[in-house]
Amino acid sequence: MKAMRQNDRWRWLTAGAVAVCLLAFTLLIGLLAWQGVRAFWPQRVDLYTFSQPEGGETRLLGETLEHQRRFPAPADEQGNSDGQVHRYLIKTGNRDWDAPDFRVVYSRAAAKISQPPDVMVLQRRSHGQAYGWFVGLREDNEELTAQDPDALLHQRLGQVQMLVRQANAIRRVDMARLNSQREELDEQAATNRAAGRFDLQAESEYQANQAALQRRFNQLSETLASLQQQSQRDLLILRDVQGNEHAIPLTEIVDSWKPNAMTLTGKTRHFLHQLWRFVSDSPAGGESESGAFPAIFGTVLMVLLMSVVVMPLGVIAAIWLHEYAGRNALTRLVRIAVVNLAGVPSIVYGVFGLGFFVWLAGGTIDQLFFASALPNPTFGTPGLLWASLTLALLTLPVVIVATEEGLSRIPNSLRQGSLALGATQAETLWNVVLPMAVPAMLTGLILAVARAAGETAPLMLVGAVKMVPELPVDAVFPYLHLDRKFMHLGFQIYDLAFQSPNIEADRPLVFATALLLVLIILSLNLLAMGLRHRLRERYRLMTQ
Repeated sequence: MKAMRQNDRWRWLTAGAVAVCLLAFTLLIGLLAWQGVRAFWPQRVDLYTFSQPEGGETRLLGETLEHQRRFPAPADEQGNSDGQVHRYLIKTGNRDWDAPDFRVVYSRAAAKISQPPDVMVLQRRSHGQAYGWFVGLREDNEELTAQDPDALLHQRLGQVQMLVRQANAIRRVDMARLNSQREELDEQAATNRAAGRFDLQAESEYQANQAALQRRFNQLSETLASLQQQSQRDLLILRDVQGNEHAIPLTEIVDSWKPNAMTLTGKTRHFLHQLWRFVSDSPAGGESESGAFPAIFGTVLMVLLMSVVVMPLGVIAAIWLHEYAGRNALTRLVRIAVVNLAGVPSIVYGVFGLGFFVWLAGGTIDQLFFASALPNPTFGTPGLLWASLTLALLTLPVVIVATEEGLSRIPNSLRQGSLALGATQAETLWNVVLPMAVPAMLTGLILAVARAAGETAPLMLVGAVKMVPELPVDAVFPYLHLDRKFMHLGFQIYDLAFQSPNIEADRPLVFATALLLVLIILSLNLLAMGLRHRLRERYRLMTQ
């Protein structure tokens, strides 16, 4: 009875610990979702009218972020504070012509607040949001009229965005492919010159091919210039709260809406559209200054490359330690080294990756295979390949320990039975031991992915940057460019939280990006856990 009571205590203690962990995780997801996702919901826009003590009024237009009714009055020049005031934190936008775009206002009397239904919010590619009243559209300085100005605006905005996408496709795909072909042609000519095979016929072919590529490039340049000229013809006229009119090119506008006149269905549709734009757009492509797609793509691609590298190395090391290495001083020393490597700070791995992978290995590769491009480095600079190798080295101890633990749980009777039936040790390992150890390998992969996807410090040294002009994958051979730098969600969180010049505007994006990173790690782990469960059920009967 005493043992049963003790077991009950441990059982309740374990259940309580699990409940606390689940509650903490749920609260974390809830906090990130509330602080981040609500930024995509269309907030009402208030028109403030403040009465001045000396007479007159001051008007402000924006979103109300905070209102404190009994706030201690700010101290005057002599340091005296008298009474309490109303404190308003208002997002006024219009950063480029009426900075700052977040204002704190103190008022003895409560402000008069109204919500004009015709107030328009513009989401722009830069300078944040703009608030005001829609006056009209101009095309080449000529006024455009229509029975439904809002419908005309969205129609023209869709046309301009289509022209911008066409221009980006020409610049990123067609021109990039032509530049690659020109570089290959120049490299081939340089090789023929060095080998003494660049005769008159080869020179004539080279010049003809170069001229053809140049003609095609000129045609694309003319098409690109025409598209850019067409996209810049339309202007939107917005009147601010002071009555001043501002001409904003439609190429600078991502979306427009009137939140005070929107229904619940319209707000929900707008929320989903904004959420999808945040996940799918790219700041480098000019779609939105807050798009997270390059960071998502870079994070997932880096984790996949890291997994491809770390799993074979970790599994082979664990097999050698458990199946082939004897119980001697060398084996104990290797195990101690593996355990100690798991406790090394991640920034140390970043320094090692910068010195060994980037400078030594990358510099050697450049001298051997890309000497013609020097002094501009190709692989001798931080990039996706070196970041993946650095994180593979960082997570290698986790995979080794998890795989070796799985190998130790396989009964020796299965090995002995296989050997007794005539199989060699290698055949026993491949056909009996490794299939049963796959769940443990996937456990190591889950732990490795969870740690690697959230690392930021080493990536700052070996490849992650704030902004990249191109993704590591494109339509130009060899399609996957391991030498390119990449964006990472963890680094983007750091940059938005600590390096942003406008932290108030980027604070919701910090929470939204953090939520996105957690969900990506959770999705990858759930995928691996599902596969592990299936394999564990398949080989469960063999261990009974």
